[in-house]
Amino acid sequence: MSSSSAASGISPIADAAPLSLCAREPFVPADRLVAEMVPPPRFDSVRFATYIPDPNQPSQTAAVGVLETFAAGLGGAHAATAKRGLLGFSKSRAPKAPAGPRGVYLDGGYGVGKTHLLASLWHATPAEPALKAFGTFVELTNLVGALGFQKTVQTLSGHRLLCIDEFELDDPGDTVLVSTLLGKLVDAGVALAATSNTLPGKLGEGRFASVDFLREIQGLSAHFRSLRIDGDDYRHRGLPGAPKPFTDEQVTKAAYATADASLDDFPHLLAHLATVHPSRYGALTDGLKAVCLTDVQPIPDQSTALRLVVLADRLYDREVPVLASGLPFDQLFSEEMLNGGYRKKYFRAISRLTALARDAKSLVETA
Repeated sequence: MSSSSAASGISPIADAAPLSLCAREPFVPADRLVAEMVPPPRFDSVRFATYIPDPNQPSQTAAVGVLETFAAGLGGAHAATAKRGLLGFSKSRAPKAPAGPRGVYLDGGYGVGKTHLLASLWHATPAEPALKAFGTFVELTNLVGALGFQKTVQTLSGHRLLCIDEFELDDPGDTVLVSTLLGKLVDAGVALAATSNTLPGKLGEGRFASVDFLREIQGLSAHFRSLRIDGDDYRHRGLPGAPKPFTDEQVTKAAYATADASLDDFPHLLAHLATVHPSRYGALTDGLKAVCLTDVQPIPDQSTALRLVVLADRLYDREVPVLASGLPFDQLFSEEMLNGGYRKKYFRAISRLTALARDAKSLVETA
């Protein structure tokens, strides 16, 4: 029996003690980063037909129509090929690249189904999976870090479509990097699609060096046609409230009773996240069927909070339930954080962790 189970007086029910996120130090090769630029498991089977618009929000239905048309328009020759008059066409007879912006930008609050629609666009685009890329903004910047800028441009330039989820500009370096990258990809004929909680012209407001953000984004926003998607958070629409946190004993017992579950003390996990690059948080959760956390406490600082947001996104993408004791997830972030420049990230994390906590409730009931 492990020391943790002995201390709690709980006998291990599963064949082995729970896993630990704190014990994992994953290595992610660059080729895996490229191969994983597809919709995550939660959105692997979504389609436009499975998106259920809120009847009180006509912008949701309108967005589906625009995106279906956009996807259909990507079925011809690669835009760069059309521009160069290749494949035996003269320049006058070459297929014309679509007029106007080569991208769509889905703007709306958290939980209105933006990622569902973005993934549906990826699936609907008539091109081989190897010619379409899907990733979060953080994953895109991580790809540049792993491959280098020129190699990233070369790798993505032959794609029909690049989908960027949760488009956020958190520092001037990333602003310049992504602005330059997307500009080169547009020139290469790649279509773009992105989601965010803020319109392109508004990104960076309320954050550090906002003048620098806005200066860079003026050119970047010209690549996109903005689609506003209004509505409430679907994750909690018509559903009961999130379950109250359980006791340490309940969480520990459930962790031992659940195959492939992890069990970690929340403050220790936060400390461990500081030692792992966010690009590896997906690998950190490989093989997990549940995450069990004890002693959830308020987030102490902004850097720690942003790391937790990334982990919450990876757990949500992979549909890993989260069982916890201590503080409710809606009390993780201070009022100052929730009123600051990253407020929409924090509210998204609360929304997603609450949904995962609801999914985890059955673990205690069956333990």
